Amino acid sequence: MCRSYEATKRVGTMHISGESLLVILIVGLVAGWLAGKIVEGRGFGLIGDVAVGIVGALIGSWLMPQLGIHIASGILSAIIVATIGAVLLLVIVRLATGGFPRRRWRF
Repeated sequence: MCRSYEATKRVGTMHISGESLLVILIVGLVAGWLAGKIVEGRGFGLIGDVAVGIVGALIGSWLMPQLGIHIASGILSAIIVATIGAVLLLVIVRLATGGFPRRRWRF
């Protein structure tokens, strides 16, 4: 069986709409902020919260099915899964670095 160039090109291409990107960013922001509050007691700023939330969403969406845990679909379940993954990420980072040291410069 031989695929045409058009079919091969369609299989390898992924398109994300503007709405999907906005949902990913909002879920990442909320999950990162929640994880920061749970683990650290404060957030990490807008960019930090989004980054932690998105990486946490990747970890959570991979780990939960591996453990046999399936949460319903929807934005609330996406936030829950991303928050669980982000909390795990922050705990692992905290264990690996010996905590989140506060550096205060005094002159």
